[in-house]
Amino acid sequence: MDSGNDEALDIIITNVVATFRTRCHLNLRTIALEGINVIYKPEDGKVLMKLRKPKITASIWSSGKIICTGATSEDQAKVGARRLARCLQKLGFKVRFSAFKVVNVLAVCSMPFAIHLIDFTKNNRPIASYEPELHPAVTYRIKHLRATCQIFSTGSLTITGPNVQNVATAVEQVYPLLYECQKPLRKAEGVSRE
Repeated sequence: MDSGNDEALDIIITNVVATFRTRCHLNLRTIALEGINVIYKPEDGKVLMKLRKPKITASIWSSGKIICTGATSEDQAKVGARRLARCLQKLGFKVRFSAFKVVNVLAVCSMPFAIHLIDFTKNNRPIASYEPELHPAVTYRIKHLRATCQIFSTGSLTITGPNVQNVATAVEQVYPLLYECQKPLRKAEGVSRE
């Protein structure tokens, strides 16, 4: 990110999605009746369990598969998943924490400049798509990183990827392309009218 200035970009992770298995069958009705902070959804065949610290929500299926969402780091997701496993152990299930995997990371980032979306799309045509009638952002897919960037004209980016490292690499890779297509700063216009 040495395109003219040494300004560091803050990448803020807003959501980490992780999965793990308990390696045992779970009785959802028991969890719903005896567990705390749970919502039983029999029509979906799952139970939602919420933890306050770290603040995560887990979808629990009877097969033992659990999906955790809401963490703001990979470490926080793992701590939350282990706490969930411990809660299920306290309810009497023979839970063994296994196959933990971070599936998806969602992050946001703001560029210190606005972006001319049409120019950006023309310059990066095969991997950048912009359809203003459907969505106000350019979708830029980086296949080898399995990351997707949503680029808005204000300079805001929303990045999804399989892990935090890939998200950071995606921002580093897209920054020089965005720098080329920045909008010129508007000169301050006189407001006084007489």
